[in-house]
Amino acid sequence: MYLNQLEIRGLLDKGFDDFVDYINTLPDIRFTAALNGQWSAGQQLEHLVKSIRPICNVMAYPKLTLLYFGTSPLPSRSYDELSTNYRALLGNGCKSIKIWKPGITYPGQRVVLLSALLSLRIKLLDRLKRWTESDLDKYRLPHPLMGKLTIRETLYSIIYHTQHHLGKMQDQEPVGQSWENQLQQLIF
Repeated sequence: MYLNQLEIRGLLDKGFDDFVDYINTLPDIRFTAALNGQWSAGQQLEHLVKSIRPICNVMAYPKLTLLYFGTSPLPSRSYDELSTNYRALLGNGCKSIKIWKPGITYPGQRVVLLSALLSLRIKLLDRLKRWTESDLDKYRLPHPLMGKLTIRETLYSIIYHTQHHLGKMQDQEPVGQSWENQLQQLIF
């Protein structure tokens, strides 16, 4: 499915809403603690902020500066194709690069990190308005796992990436026991 700018805006909005809504339902222990070496919900949130911020910033640059990364000789891939490729990379063991890995998060960081994510959302959607459909397919940015992506594909990657990390948090939900019980089992 090839998404136009309006559809991209809608999916970005929904992805951010779903992620923020989920984070807001979590108690502090669930925000800060994770099981089995997985990132905590707070770390998932920090990772999204770290990875979205540079894209948001670049979308405000003059398009002339983006020529440094070249222009795309091919049309953008569909959302489905990009997400399939992304899943395959993750399935082959690809991980986040060091600069986007989160540190330890604390309950007091929740408000700050949520505010940062919501601010990025506003900026990203505002900056997207300044792009034509053809420019979304023309200009490219480097992605640490997927190589050079068009701006449209980069926006697809934000949509997928946000859904991916929401899913990671949801997968950590305890089945049949509280988080406190699961933590006690790990500790003792």
